[in-house]
Amino acid sequence: MTSFNPVLAAASSDKPPAFNFRPSTSAIYIGTSGYSYRDWRGYFYPRGLVAKDMLPYYAREFNFTEVNSSYYTLPRPQNLEQMARKVPEGFIFAVKAYRTLTHDRGESVTDDSKQFRQALQPLVDQGRLGAVLLQFPYSFRNNQANREYLVRLRELLPDLPLVVEFRHAGWVQDAIRDFLARYELAYTCVDEPDLPGLPGPVVYCTAPVAYVRFHGRNAAKWWRHEEAYERYDYLYTEAELKEWLPGIAYLAGQAREVFVAFNNHYHSQAVTNARMLKELLAGQL
Repeated sequence: MTSFNPVLAAASSDKPPAFNFRPSTSAIYIGTSGYSYRDWRGYFYPRGLVAKDMLPYYAREFNFTEVNSSYYTLPRPQNLEQMARKVPEGFIFAVKAYRTLTHDRGESVTDDSKQFRQALQPLVDQGRLGAVLLQFPYSFRNNQANREYLVRLRELLPDLPLVVEFRHAGWVQDAIRDFLARYELAYTCVDEPDLPGLPGPVVYCTAPVAYVRFHGRNAAKWWRHEEAYERYDYLYTEAELKEWLPGIAYLAGQAREVFVAFNNHYHSQAVTNARMLKELLAGQL
């Protein structure tokens, strides 16, 4: 993947951002996309660590994680309440939206949104909900119907910090940046393979919360893989992570909170890179 300057990407438009938040200080949270991986045992977790003890162990080092299980099954309030009890003060969760909200998008969206919102209440009450991640598939294209659907989700979840991840490059437009800002939908900045059709490393700040996801740059396995994890089997070099320092600094100067999640989870490579980025950011911002 060729080198890039995220600050230039963020400032590429002649139009100013629709909102300019510019907080006096920004909190930067660095973590991984999920934490409960069996293949992390022996790499990050001790070999004998049981699943129920993974989150407390993880939270000894990181102050943020994405909850991915909520994509596959609607979470229950008691489940998230239990998770919150396992982490120290100041730990923040981002929760991936249930699949019917982003992939199926059928008749159950209204009811599922209500149940999903109710499940999040324990995290909201404790100030532990950093974001709700709406990760849309590559097939979700930029058209009128899908833009209206995004507005509908905002109306169904009016009080939540929603972050939207697009997998198709058609959404990378100045008009979409302004559209997202109008509804305080955060654009998810992504690092991923340099392949046709993917959004690329564009940095936008469209809401008080900013979000960055590192998926790895495994171009050979992105579209062709036998197991899902192969797509994210990638270890960033320090030089590759350094490319993002200007972009993260830009986001920190605009948003109230910046969340950075590493999704290259195979054999805890996400942990390795999260540690590297934390070291790189120390004294930089």
